[in-house]
Amino acid sequence: MSNDSNSRLVYSTDSGRIEEPKPVTERPKGDGIVRIQRQTSGRKGKGVSLITGIDLDDIALEKLAGELKKKCGCGGAVKDGVIEIQGDKRDLLKQLLEAKGMKVKLAGG
Repeated sequence: MSNDSNSRLVYSTDSGRIEEPKPVTERPKGDGIVRIQRQTSGRKGKGVSLITGIDLDDIALEKLAGELKKKCGCGGAVKDGVIEIQGDKRDLLKQLLEAKGMKVKLAGG
């Protein structure tokens, strides 16, 4: 094996396939304000409501997203710490999050 900086060990007969450790990435801390915005770009004209700025861990975020989806009666997902709710439900989401004691702003146009 050469000492080239571009080469790395991929397989070893001693231990099999070598897995590289994945770096743990932390989400940036918000300013305490939950922002709800509507987005259609890259979604073939379908609108979604994006909820950002919630300082919860992934499990609590999934639980909150599930609760919001049930109350809105629509689908959604959690991606990279951002809750996506299908459709333009910003006003309803604002009411639901404010009832939980969060400070909410409607972002975007």
